[in-house]
Amino acid sequence: MDNIDISEEDAFLAQVCWQYYVNELTQAEIAKYLGVTRLRVNQAIQKAKSTGAVRVQIESPYLPRIELQERLQERFGLRRVQVAPTHPQIYDFHRPAGAALASYMLDRVKSGEWRRIGVSWGMTLQATIDRLPKLSMPDVEIISMIGGTSRGEMFNSFGIASGFAERFGARYSLLAAPIFLGEEVERRAFLAQENFEKHFKKLETLDAAILTASNISAKSYLISSGLPEGVTSEGLIASGAIGDVVCRFLDIDGKLVSDKLDRQTIGIELEILKSVPDRILAAAGPHKVDIIRVIASQGIATTLITDDVTAKLLLDE
Repeated sequence: MDNIDISEEDAFLAQVCWQYYVNELTQAEIAKYLGVTRLRVNQAIQKAKSTGAVRVQIESPYLPRIELQERLQERFGLRRVQVAPTHPQIYDFHRPAGAALASYMLDRVKSGEWRRIGVSWGMTLQATIDRLPKLSMPDVEIISMIGGTSRGEMFNSFGIASGFAERFGARYSLLAAPIFLGEEVERRAFLAQENFEKHFKKLETLDAAILTASNISAKSYLISSGLPEGVTSEGLIASGAIGDVVCRFLDIDGKLVSDKLDRQTIGIELEILKSVPDRILAAAGPHKVDIIRVIASQGIATTLITDDVTAKLLLDE
């Protein structure tokens, strides 16, 4: 007989369901990971279905890693932290954080707290979209906070904004510009166009900003495919860059590493971003720990959504 304390039964059920429905492990893999029988895992899944704990997302107060969350909140002065469980041996740094963000966004949108939502880009946000149900929220507007690339990946900023809008049944507004201007383009004249002026005014009235982060490596789409001519990952590292948020490259102290590159960047400026009431960073992965620390500690984000592997690394000195 499996030795599971009755007081931990709900937490056990939530853990099983997360591994099964979000991390997509088999029942046998979950049983081995948790040290219980496959029958016990199957019974937990059936109970979750019968009680309604599993619908579009897993509903349970036991999902959060409470101790990790509280320590991260205290360490970085964050308003809120949500830590999603993952599987360290079958690790995906997009899916668990994306699923947790989906649940978080649904609560805020359904409550009416958020009407204008700024979004960035990336695979974590695509994973979030994949977990959202279809709603009808015509009063909500999804607003892209950065320019895009000419390549058509779904997690490009254009695809992310339209993807969220489709799921929420909302309106959306694209920043129909490249991420980086060419050196020969005069920034002020470019942004003086009426459509850009209107869009940047919207960025000053956001209720929430959904952020991701990337490091300086080939794992970053921006590094592998989006840098302007003449800018290299080696050059960014030499300048002290450890990663980016909304395509703004930062050093370990949270400072912009290049005024020139920053002037070429088309998107929300950090000072405007910091004025948004709710700023949610959804990011996970050992390679992102340094840049997540900077974004969390410098007041760029008010809320952090990550996974338990990353959370533990963030708390290491």
